[in-house]
Amino acid sequence: MRKRNKHLGSSFDSFLEEEGILEETHAHAMKKVLAWQLGEMMRKQKVSKATMAKRMRTSRAALDRLLDPENNSVTLLTMNKAASALGKRLSISLEDAA
Repeated sequence: MRKRNKHLGSSFDSFLEEEGILEETHAHAMKKVLAWQLGEMMRKQKVSKATMAKRMRTSRAALDRLLDPENNSVTLLTMNKAASALGKRLSISLEDAA
């Protein structure tokens, strides 16, 4: 008798929820997107890391942590400073869970 895959037909979110890592995975994905977006905006606006750090009134090391897609220890204040330094506004919202 063949073993049935207990995840067959379920959604990826369902799988992550069953594994207990849904929230962590979503947070990590959002941080990766934010880091990518900031890097792209800096590139398009031709803003160097040194200039960006100066605009944010922070260190280059703090900026490197923000731009590191694997580093999830970034505060809302830091994200907001980065958005402002690029002429943007940070927007965060709560939505109903699916």
